Amino acid sequence: MVPNPFSWLLRAVGVAIARLGLISEERARRTSELAWPRIVTGVARMSKSATDVAMVGVALGSTAIAGVGYAGPYWGAAFSIGGGLAAGTIALVSQRFGADAFDELGQAIRSSAALTVAATLPVAAAFYLYPEFLIGLLTDSQQSTQYGADYLRVLAFGVPFAGLNLVGSRALIGADDAYTAMLLRGGGAVINIGLNAVFIFGLGMGVVGAGLGTVVSNVVVTGAFVVGLARGGLPLVGAFPVTVSPFGAYWVREECRDVVEIGLPVVGRNSVWTAARFPLLAFMALLGEPVVAAYVVARRIFGIMNTPGWGFGLAASSLVGQELGQGEENTAAAYGREITLFSVATYVLFAAVVGVFATDIVVLFVESPSDPSVPIAVDLVYVAALAVIPQGISAAAAGALDATGDTRWPFYSRILGMFGGAIPLVYLGATTELGMLGVYLSLFAETCVPAVVNYYRFGTGKWRAISREYRPDAAD
Repeated sequence: MVPNPFSWLLRAVGVAIARLGLISEERARRTSELAWPRIVTGVARMSKSATDVAMVGVALGSTAIAGVGYAGPYWGAAFSIGGGLAAGTIALVSQRFGADAFDELGQAIRSSAALTVAATLPVAAAFYLYPEFLIGLLTDSQQSTQYGADYLRVLAFGVPFAGLNLVGSRALIGADDAYTAMLLRGGGAVINIGLNAVFIFGLGMGVVGAGLGTVVSNVVVTGAFVVGLARGGLPLVGAFPVTVSPFGAYWVREECRDVVEIGLPVVGRNSVWTAARFPLLAFMALLGEPVVAAYVVARRIFGIMNTPGWGFGLAASSLVGQELGQGEENTAAAYGREITLFSVATYVLFAAVVGVFATDIVVLFVESPSDPSVPIAVDLVYVAALAVIPQGISAAAAGALDATGDTRWPFYSRILGMFGGAIPLVYLGATTELGMLGVYLSLFAETCVPAVVNYYRFGTGKWRAISREYRPDAAD
């Protein structure tokens, strides 16, 4: 494994916390080994998403940024479905991997893939057939609607592939290999950025080019996962920890049921953010298009700051699941607690760096630093840098609960945070004198509520009994 700054930094943070006696150095080492590749993947993919917006903004202006932003919640639906079902994948794979039940791994992966395709195809059809109607639900601006519809129609072709990428990634991470998943998905993000530059600037395709780059890169990555899992590895990438025959059964009732039971609440949890973005953007529109553009930019930056959660959440899912597969419930509990602390420390570092360079980052998204959305976006980024820190608790605790099959409470916490806190606060900001303060407070409501609820639930230990329902026979 090639040394890199992310790996070194994460290990340094883990060692520092361990030297304070707050976590086990061995558990910190294992966590960092799994988390850093996923964080790099997250940075690459969220940077890709931010680059989409930046390139579109530079080429076409803030109206196009708003249009792409209006399409964002719909594209997020693919990740809500794929990511949710993939939570079932990682729970089943990690427990079977920990129990050395390798013969059961392939069926869990095939069933997850079949369910993902079946669930995402109708979504893709809706995006292709009715993009103007869907975007028009969020804005009255004809130009923004057209930009968003053009972007969404192209993205429709990438929806199933985006879901399958998540299943492939979670399968590898559950088998203790986050590095290969990083190479494939992070490499896909780099390809996406390169294609965007060619399509948007070289060929003058605008938002259509941004969408096309996303589709092509997702198809390439899906192909890599399929070939790698079928052959047990890829040239230049190396061996995969598992090999899955593509000719086995795809529908096995018990496996599909377990994937759905574990994954459906996660689909719901992911869909909460997707669904919440619709009223959030609609209420933002009441504050003016510069505010919408600023919010879209700030959310992209928030996404980059939130990438430690990608790593720590999935590390918790894998490591907690592996310990449960061996029947080590107390060690699983220790991993959950210590990964949460490790996660928060890393979030603080990420947020501090972004806060220092907030203005410099924001101006990369616009044609001119004098764009009216810039000062609004800078203030939002400062607030987001503080509000994102509780995500360190929320993501790690949710990842640990996912490994146990206890996925409902993170779903409930997300609903409460978004629909009980964030959305009402944005609405008050748009319709009363509260103004932008309501938007600022909404960011804290979105992150603090799930942090409290998820960590409380993990602390109760009720997941111990729940996890026993999903463990392989080899662990009995």
